[in-house]
Amino acid sequence: WLTSDNMHHQWLLLAACFWVIFMFMVASKFITLTFKDPDGYGAKQEPLILTAVTKVEEVHVPEEKHWPEEFQPTGKAFSGNLIRQPLVHMERLELLRNVCRDAALRDLSHTAVSKFVLDRIFVCDKHKILFCQTPKVGNTQWKKVLIVLNGAFSSIEEIPENIVHDHEKNGLPRLSSFSDSEIKKRLNLYFKFFIVRDPFERLISAFKDKFVHNPRFEPWYRHEIAPGIIRKYRKNRTETKGLQFEDFVRYLGDPNHRWLDVQFGDHIIHWVTYVELCAPCEIAYSVIGHHETLEDDAPYILKAAGIDHLVSYPTIPPGITVYNRTKVERYFSGISKRDIRRLYARFEGDFKLFGYREPDFLLN
Repeated sequence: WLTSDNMHHQWLLLAACFWVIFMFMVASKFITLTFKDPDGYGAKQEPLILTAVTKVEEVHVPEEKHWPEEFQPTGKAFSGNLIRQPLVHMERLELLRNVCRDAALRDLSHTAVSKFVLDRIFVCDKHKILFCQTPKVGNTQWKKVLIVLNGAFSSIEEIPENIVHDHEKNGLPRLSSFSDSEIKKRLNLYFKFFIVRDPFERLISAFKDKFVHNPRFEPWYRHEIAPGIIRKYRKNRTETKGLQFEDFVRYLGDPNHRWLDVQFGDHIIHWVTYVELCAPCEIAYSVIGHHETLEDDAPYILKAAGIDHLVSYPTIPPGITVYNRTKVERYFSGISKRDIRRLYARFEGDFKLFGYREPDFLLN
């Protein structure tokens, strides 16, 4: 009788052990499924909204990219780690707000939200997005993204290149085309973003594109604007060569440049400041992307805007977004320190607002 009772207890104990093991396996499976990487294949992508970041120091962050000495990001280069990305963009906006409050920089950081600014902002009502165009910073690709979102074309690959900048055919309305009340509503409610890059490298890109390569469909840069700058700013009037970068820098750094800007009209958008283009201290932008970290910023912007499941940013060729310090120093090597300082004085607001450091060759 005792033997039978002991065996009964042993069987109960064995069954209890099996039950504990079974429950542990179920719990482990549940934990694995619950905390599975949300960016895995087929996972639904939700808009990324940061409400709090705690214990950041415990998160493993991949090693930063190490570029050759001549290729160095001048803004804040950050890893694309999904944990850090929201914090990166919060820091950029906080820096912007702090500089906007700096009374010493007020003339360089503030501008009126005029028709000129509203003409730069493109609207996607379907997804409640505003995009401020800052030329020479890869904006063509962002316009293609918005064209697809607005429904004019079903994919980026289908958009003809000659349509992208044809604002009568590309289906991208400008914010200036709306009434005052509609403008205010969109500025208050929509997701708003724009892209920046090192201000001096952007000027080099504008000079090369408009005055060196000069597309045939934009003859006015070479035949109207360049001669106007040369007449005013070239020291050696006997020279017959086309516009040189030194002439361009002298024009841009002249405190009285505006009388020429008026003659040139909206063509100046390729080299005016980000402040003049997008009024970042007057408009509360949701995200500010950096050209130097666009590989990380583009997916983040799509995700933050809630459109990453609808469209992708076009493939970025390797190395195209990296700051080329050697190229910048080469272009400025023949420019007088006086002219460079005057140029920096005009673009100082852009350098400070977006975290770009003063060029080394200006400090030497």
